Amino acid sequence: MGLSSAPYEAAARALAGTPFASIAYVEETESTNADAAALLEDPRFGGHTIVAEYQRRGAGRKGRAWLAPAGSALLFTTILPRAVETAKLWIVPFWVALAVRAALLEFGVAATLQWPNDLLLNGRKLAGVLCQSSVAGTTARVACGVGLNVRRPGADSGVEPPPAYCDDAAPVERVAVLTAILREYSRGLSALDEPARVAAAWEAAAGLPGRRYRIQLDGEAQPFEALAQGLDDGGALAVVRQDGTRTSVALADARVLR
Repeated sequence: MGLSSAPYEAAARALAGTPFASIAYVEETESTNADAAALLEDPRFGGHTIVAEYQRRGAGRKGRAWLAPAGSALLFTTILPRAVETAKLWIVPFWVALAVRAALLEFGVAATLQWPNDLLLNGRKLAGVLCQSSVAGTTARVACGVGLNVRRPGADSGVEPPPAYCDDAAPVERVAVLTAILREYSRGLSALDEPARVAAAWEAAAGLPGRRYRIQLDGEAQPFEALAQGLDDGGALAVVRQDGTRTSVALADARVLR
């Protein structure tokens, strides 16, 4: 891949002394998540981040594509510098989303969290989180992938529905926002041991309970409307349907329709 830190050298320097100072940049790759997954079992790459200008096969949740024209997005995957207990793996994407949201607030971009792994701006998708892990018994190494739309392309990108971009709210430089996100990771590492704390913070930032969701369950023809109540253990979303029935929607079984 021909990895180097340029043009993210300033970010690496700013993060010196933290576990996240190792940053590699590649102009084009299949997927930063795939690149990081190949390094997960090598302890030398703990805390390492891979940033790409363009991904040929960027992936979203459940195999959907993440399409971002070159220069429009911040596309990166970070290998956590420490192992995570296997039983607590479910909290990692929520932890990542909180860190990205907190970093964006520093630049005047107030994103909304949406279950299970999205950040929205004015109701449209601004960013997505996709984590991969390598499990060995009771612990796992984790790679945290983020795709963040930063600059709206001059021409129609063809992505439907049209996504949101940071510059819809405020100008954001990718080097600066990556630095801010990795600083949030560094500050929050200990929270990975406290799923209940992360879940409570995520619920508050997502405006739960009471936020309306339109959910499409796998294998069902029609979506349903529900009021979200909070996160259940394991990352499922507890909801109340319109008929008053309370149910828990598992991460693997549904998607949210906007």
